[in-house]
Amino acid sequence: MNVAIENWAEQTPEKNRQQRRALVAALLGIVLTAVGLLLVLPQHYQQRVYLIDARGCRLQTTAYEPKGEARGTVILLHGLVANRKIMAYIAEGFAGQRLRVFVPDLPGHGRTAGPFSPERAEECSESLLHELRARELAPPESTLLVGHSMGGAIAIRVAARVPVAGVIAISPAPMRAAHGVSADTLLYKDPPALPPNTEVISGGWEFDAMRGNAADLLQASRDVHAKFVVISRATHASLLSSAAALRVMQAWAAEVLHFSNDDATRDALPSRLPTLGSLLGFVGLLLVAGPFLREAAGNTPARRDVATNAAKPIAWWRASFEIFGAGMLAVLILRIWNPLKTVRLFEGDYLAGFLLLTGLSLTVLHWKAVSGAFDFPRARTLGAIFAGMALVLLLTAWCELTLSEAWLDVARWQRFPVVFLGVLPYLAAEEVLLGAPPERRAGRRLLTALLLRLLLWAPLLVGIIYLHSGEILVVLLSLYFAAFSAVQRRGMDVVRAVTGAPAAAALFGAILLAGFFLVIFPLL
Repeated sequence: MNVAIENWAEQTPEKNRQQRRALVAALLGIVLTAVGLLLVLPQHYQQRVYLIDARGCRLQTTAYEPKGEARGTVILLHGLVANRKIMAYIAEGFAGQRLRVFVPDLPGHGRTAGPFSPERAEECSESLLHELRARELAPPESTLLVGHSMGGAIAIRVAARVPVAGVIAISPAPMRAAHGVSADTLLYKDPPALPPNTEVISGGWEFDAMRGNAADLLQASRDVHAKFVVISRATHASLLSSAAALRVMQAWAAEVLHFSNDDATRDALPSRLPTLGSLLGFVGLLLVAGPFLREAAGNTPARRDVATNAAKPIAWWRASFEIFGAGMLAVLILRIWNPLKTVRLFEGDYLAGFLLLTGLSLTVLHWKAVSGAFDFPRARTLGAIFAGMALVLLLTAWCELTLSEAWLDVARWQRFPVVFLGVLPYLAAEEVLLGAPPERRAGRRLLTALLLRLLLWAPLLVGIIYLHSGEILVVLLSLYFAAFSAVQRRGMDVVRAVTGAPAAAALFGAILLAGFFLVIFPLL
């Protein structure tokens, strides 16, 4: 009787409102995901996937078959930390011109096995061109090499050695130490003379380091047929989905392959509905994730934070000083030794090692609180671990289906335990620094956490600029890490509030971060 009365008393109007909001969010998430799926599933061109063995480079390659007889061939090369699926909008645009398009996963990316290195990516791209030519699928007079970022630099370098009809380099990776680019951050050095019939495209909102180096390619090659185009209001990444950029590429393809562009491109722009569907579905899954986390981790909020030593937050100024100092120490240690070098992720091993060393330093400073944080309710913590794994599988499956190759294969899962253990100490220390979630103003705790992570990035930038670490992906992926951090931290706060256990939140966050690392970074 007393239990029943207590349970009834807990059904406050505020709790009922929270339950209704959770139900509405979950239903809306399901609807958005279903709508997104309907928008994503239709395919407008026949796609076939081949494992092409090109001189020892076994490249997973998607071929887009045009409607009607092919007028020519396009070999489309993705950039660093990308994959063939990300290039789908451009590939469909060329297929709309009745061009056969081959899009490989370069070594260590997508479904192609490693090891990755810039040199091997270039060698395998050239080998693919030779293999397709040997199969009479890429005649020199009707083949275009097209690439984005790293792929753009590769297209120029390969076409300088192997004759093709033309080249389109979309924001090619810098190959000279100019416009603020340092030599230690270059993937390739000593750019070749620009091949004939080369178009170089840059975004108006790109950094001068990219746009300036791209323009310099034409300044050094005035005696060849070449063109430099700046697409206004476009970034390095948005060029891959820009209709304006695609029309420029289609016009160049028509010019160098000598066919009429008018009839081919009038209706050749791909639909944007799949991209919209992918984003809608992703938002829908995030809306469902909140109620799912609460159910998996315990359903009812914890009455108190279990680890009392970790419940009181550290003063923000002290936490800032400690994080920056621990990060600088980690960067200095990494100059001579990386404890996670064996994880073999291109530049991901450096970042994981940085988080490990920073986390260990913070753990030493707050040993009593961090060790106390791992006195946790086991049932709720196991629920948080289950929720983390389920979210990794769900979100990577959705990305794999719609936008990018994100599903973790065996080689990446083998690295998961090491990366997970590497990032866990920092996340545990972060929970101690933040203290227990307040009953109100949860957004303030989230903002504080994101500001601390922004401060954590400062030692990495010092390492790049002054210590010449060469870890340029820290800069290139900063926006992606910022977006991920906002989602991950929000999830960690929900887990902490429900379980009252800093360890549960840290374990949950480490699962998500390890999965993110293994999706993003190429395999060595």
